[in-house]
Amino acid sequence: MTEEITALTGREPPPVRDWISHELDGTVFDPVLTELMHEGPLTRIRLPYGEGWAWLATRYDEVKMITNDPRFGRAEVAARQVTRLAPHFKPRPGSLAFADQPDHNRLRRTVAGAFTVGAMKRLRPHAQEILDALVDEVVQEGPPADLIERVLEPFPISVISEVMGVPAADREQVHAWTRQIICTSGGAEASERAKHGMYGWITETIRARAGSTGEDVLSLLGAAVSRGEISEEEAVGLAGPLQIGGEGVTHNCGQMLFLLLTSPELLERLRARPESWDVALDELLRWIPHRTAVGLARIAREDVELHGLRIRAGDPVYVSYLAANRDPDVFPEPDRLDLDRDPNPHLSFGNGPHYCTGALLARLQIDLLLHTLLERLPRLRLAVPPDRVPWRRQTMIRGPQALPATWD
Repeated sequence: MTEEITALTGREPPPVRDWISHELDGTVFDPVLTELMHEGPLTRIRLPYGEGWAWLATRYDEVKMITNDPRFGRAEVAARQVTRLAPHFKPRPGSLAFADQPDHNRLRRTVAGAFTVGAMKRLRPHAQEILDALVDEVVQEGPPADLIERVLEPFPISVISEVMGVPAADREQVHAWTRQIICTSGGAEASERAKHGMYGWITETIRARAGSTGEDVLSLLGAAVSRGEISEEEAVGLAGPLQIGGEGVTHNCGQMLFLLLTSPELLERLRARPESWDVALDELLRWIPHRTAVGLARIAREDVELHGLRIRAGDPVYVSYLAANRDPDVFPEPDRLDLDRDPNPHLSFGNGPHYCTGALLARLQIDLLLHTLLERLPRLRLAVPPDRVPWRRQTMIRGPQALPATWD
């Protein structure tokens, strides 16, 4: 790509900004992203890995347009080394994240039944039982306790394993693989070993469930392969990211709890008005900086003009849901956490065809975690000063590494 082919006559394209991921503590919003948001609705960035530069959309309307416009596709990203955050990039065929229509709908349809509203209603009582058992042990042993280690990590592992159909004996190993895959440290060799182990296990499990009538994801995929609706390669590519997605709940909820435990007025407001719980939860989802930098790029399939700039066919394009969630034209006083904000059309689970498959599951788990911990542990508070809480490093999903807490 050259400067000449990216701009309309008479207007220079914005400069390319190097976006090196900072190691941020707490719920601090990325200062580089703040600068990019102020520079305009469309900027250009270069991330630490890959090649070249990419467009970045930061305003709400542009983010929604790009993510729902078939002129921007994901499939070509899998075959190119576009500028990116992740050092180890090797997409597998069949992944929903890199599928365009009509393949995307064909693939998503095979697992949709495991993530419906009805499926979540059926899952909720069992998920509550799993959570109650974990909290019972914490209460019995007494304070202090690391809520990440004791509750926020094991609970989503157990729930996503139930939804996926991972046997209890295999869950710790599967979790170890997913943790290594999303970590940006350890090098390519460690990441590849984890991927090889997890995808090999998924392949064997899907083969063993050919013709299954089970309602878990791996059984649904095994049955779909046996009926010829998708290939085995596609089934494995589908299952992996869904399994890894369970990691997000731990760290998103960890951020929310840290925020509440360091803001007594917010915690009191949440407890005082249980009837507006859902409204408050939407605001927490909007406000927390749930990831580092940006996610996956799209590729322009044809020339597209936005704000007097021409995005050329073949140009990579990123959107920032974090930035869109702070757009002042949509969210008045966007940097203020307002637990009464309503309406709240946040984009924390994405938008368009690639809207998060497990959004209902994630929300269910966060809802149960916050409700149960705040109810079962009276006067819950940090057991250490806020600046002593350790935060995850070299990772794509932000959150506390540990959350030492105490209670009365």
